[in-house]
Amino acid sequence: MNYRQGRFWQPDVTVATVVVKDGKLLCVEETAGGRERVINQPAGHLEPDESLLEAAVREAREETGWDIRLTGFIGAYQWKAPETGRHYLRFAFCGEPLAFDPHRPLDEGIVRAVWWTPDELYALANRHRSPLVWQVVQDWLAGRVYPLSLMQQLS
Repeated sequence: MNYRQGRFWQPDVTVATVVVKDGKLLCVEETAGGRERVINQPAGHLEPDESLLEAAVREAREETGWDIRLTGFIGAYQWKAPETGRHYLRFAFCGEPLAFDPHRPLDEGIVRAVWWTPDELYALANRHRSPLVWQVVQDWLAGRVYPLSLMQQLS
């Protein structure tokens, strides 16, 4: 039976942010699904009653200790994880760091936040949590950045 025959289906809605400082990208090393340490942007799930923009700022703070300001929208990405069959819809943003709180505890599963150049991040591609990690950075590097006004939340 598929979802059109009465089974409910919904993708995981996530956000991710490319945060840039002095030519380096803010990344997280995390443990996910029992795997070895993987690399991701600050990213996570959209929570109820939260805008996509609010989610991106919150996830960056919770996973890295950095408060950020979003500066643009990179794109929306759809991906199916081959290991689990789960579908993801990722909204990716770019932003700049504002302030760091070294005493803020990081989310469960986050090993550390680290700054890498794009070349360093690319060299670690075998450790990326998903192909979305590099695709978002690649699009950002290509200048595919759009106004945040594309994101609208209606009340």
